Amino acid sequence: MREQWREVGDRVYVRRHRSYDMNVGLVVGDGHCLVLDTRMSHREAADLIEAIRRITGSPWTVVNSHSHFDHYFGNAPFLPAEIWGHVRCAEEIERYGLEQRARVVDGVPEARREEVEEVVIVPPDHTFTTAATLDIGGRIIHLRHFGLGHSSNDIVTYVPDAGVVFAGDLVEQGAPPAFGDSYPLDWPETAAAMLAELPGEVVVPGHGAVVDRAFAEAQAAELATVAALARRAHVEGLRDMVKQFPYPEDVTRQIIERAFMQLDGLLA
Repeated sequence: MREQWREVGDRVYVRRHRSYDMNVGLVVGDGHCLVLDTRMSHREAADLIEAIRRITGSPWTVVNSHSHFDHYFGNAPFLPAEIWGHVRCAEEIERYGLEQRARVVDGVPEARREEVEEVVIVPPDHTFTTAATLDIGGRIIHLRHFGLGHSSNDIVTYVPDAGVVFAGDLVEQGAPPAFGDSYPLDWPETAAAMLAELPGEVVVPGHGAVVDRAFAEAQAAELATVAALARRAHVEGLRDMVKQFPYPEDVTRQIIERAFMQLDGLLA
């Protein structure tokens, strides 16, 4: 079955994909639109563009929620549009994009390697550090960076006239949050700041089903518990503490590794 758009607010759409269970957002204004993340290849981007054109024929501005491949490898087909991201998003893509592509090529099934190999790395060309405001066809869209979390450069896109928060991978539904490049000790505060400052009731995670504020608040509280357990483990030793975390052991060990790196001053 073809993935369908779901309207979660006035002319605010989410398309959830089988590939990586990833969400893409679309905000439609008068004569312009905003595309939130571009998927993991040019071929997936082409599919997305076809789907967008079923909603609107307007030109677009693109936002990358952060610098992980599944959110920006599809950038090139959207050119010559403006592409927005956090300043560290652009820096990390410029520095590590080719290396990231090589890792993905090695990790995907043989049938998809050519699809990934053809990806042209395109970083955001419009960046900010804390906040930016876009006018999308008369609709004001706020981009915010609240701090370290799932990555060093997560941004949140808020559509105030629709009450919709695109949280990117700061919020995860259907699976544990991904901690591979994370800052577990900062993530709870970052998520709490997002929820405190943005009043939207509809929260779109980077992956999984659209959720509400209560879900996002519960996950932020869970992340705070995880951070506290990681601090204790650093002081007391691991012993049986792995069993106290709310996630599977492989996820927990990733959390502990990243948290210990933070506590030992090994993460910038």
